[in-house]
Amino acid sequence: MLEELIQQDKELFLFLNGLGTQVWDGLWLIITNKFSAIPLYALLLFLVYKHLGAKHTLVILIFVALLITATDQLANFFKYGVQRLRPCYDEEINTMVRLVKKSCGGKFGYFSAHASNAMALASFFSVILGSRIKYISIFLIIWAVLVGYSRIYIGVHFPLDVATGMVIGAVFGWLFAKLAIFAFQKFGP
Repeated sequence: MLEELIQQDKELFLFLNGLGTQVWDGLWLIITNKFSAIPLYALLLFLVYKHLGAKHTLVILIFVALLITATDQLANFFKYGVQRLRPCYDEEINTMVRLVKKSCGGKFGYFSAHASNAMALASFFSVILGSRIKYISIFLIIWAVLVGYSRIYIGVHFPLDVATGMVIGAVFGWLFAKLAIFAFQKFGP
């Protein structure tokens, strides 16, 4: 059963990775680059400040730092615990991988920290700002899905790596947002 799932994951990866073309490579490299999201993070910080004030913005910054640390470290724990090879290191398919970036990254890829962090932030800010700003949740989820897909497109993660990261990120984002809201209530406006 597990071997069949892994085989299907490899086939889906080859299909999705194979859809790429040089025309779109630059766009997907921008989407996958964590520094490209800095304007989005700045906008979210501004929106939190505008809607919740300075004190809550500081609380949000603390919880976001804890959230990213948690999802990132959990991803590292799984990568070295599970030791699933990235597509470019998998001898069964590495000659068929369309690797868009110059290097593949670390040897192991389960689960994607990029996908986990993006979805964690999308989930977190959807809970924090979703009732105040119309459509922000939809925008953030689409952004997180694009970041996740970019990892497959550029050839560094299997779909299961990305899907697992997104699920874990969504759960952690929701949990940390609820903790931040609790902190708001505990320490006042």
